[in-house]
Amino acid sequence: MVVHLKAGSPTGTGPVEGPRVGFVVSKAVGNAVARNLVKRRLRHLARERTALVPPESMVVVRALPGAALASYDELARELDRCLERCGVDVSSPADHAPKAGLSQ
Repeated sequence: MVVHLKAGSPTGTGPVEGPRVGFVVSKAVGNAVARNLVKRRLRHLARERTALVPPESMVVVRALPGAALASYDELARELDRCLERCGVDVSSPADHAPKAGLSQ
């Protein structure tokens, strides 16, 4: 997994309520079922970690081919590792709770 983080003000106009997160899961990861499973897992994991990222940030998570074979816990550890490399402190597990009222 590769994570890119761009901190700072957004390029568009209008209020920003929190960080924006995007996912790139190519056909190299697997068939449509495998790609959608990886995206759903990553979306849930990222939602739990949005409070840790600066509010006006943009985050792009790119899944590598091995992501389809990884368990949920392995994806969580890998996402935490990548976020730490981007300078995000993910050390307190209490912060991994989803925000109230956050919808898809």
